[in-house]
Parts: sequence; C-alpha cells; structure tokens
Amino acid sequence: MRAKLHGLRVTGADLNYHGSITLDADFCREVGLDPLEFVEIWNKMSGARISTYVLYGAAGSRCCILNGAAARTCQVGDEVIIASSTYGSVADVIAQKPKVLIFGDGNTVADRVTYDVFRDAEGRLDMRVLSTGPIA
Repeated sequence: MRAKLHGLRVTGADLNYHGSITLDADFCREVGLDPLEFVEIWNKMSGARISTYVLYGAAGSRCCILNGAAARTCQVGDEVIIASSTYGSVADVIAQKPKVLIFGDGNTVADRVTYDVFRDAEGRLDMRVLSTGPIA
C-alpha cells in the first residue's frame, strides 16, 4: 500500500463521464496520490470493490466523484476507502512510509496516520501505525 484515503464520503457520481475518480487535489497531494494513478476503491456501505484511476479535482473542494462505470458502484454519501499500491522489495516497503488520511463529517480530515514498517532488534519485519491524533 502506497497511499490511502479512509472513510471519504462520495460527493458525486457522473455516469456520462469517461471513467475515473475525481478527488480533492489537496487530499491527493498530502498522501502522495498522483494524477492518473491506478487505485482500488472499496465501498464500505455496499461492499463493492472497483479499480480506476485518479483525476485531481479542485483543491479544497473535499470532492470524491465517481465517473463513468464507477458511478454505478457508489451512491452520494457512501463511505469509501481509496488505496494505491506499489511493488518492490522489503527495503522499498521500509522506505515508503505510506500516508493515510482518515475522514470525518463533511470530508474533513479527522486523523493523519503513517504506516511504518521496520526491522526489530532481531531483524524480523514489524510495523507500527503512527498517528498525529485527532485534528482540532
């Protein structure tokens, strides 16, 4: 996992657009989601799982808009998890330190989390979740 938006609420669906998901550019930039990056979307309300690519929406808009065929998988107000992935060695995973935004009401950021994979004193892989705590 390279970056994740957790608990973002769908703000729109546009069946007549040519596919993708439009996300607030500020959210994407903070976790490191790139324009046109391939992502998995998991709908917490229906269980639907889809794959598509990211389009940057207006910064500060708090948008999460499913486009094209993806629009049929989510309703406005559904809570989704959006995650990107990367492939690499264990050293790459350790270096990555994926960032996660966790959302509350109105698609405001409720928490910021970093996943930290490391080797313990005996050389075994381990991990921890580093949180900045609730956002005031």
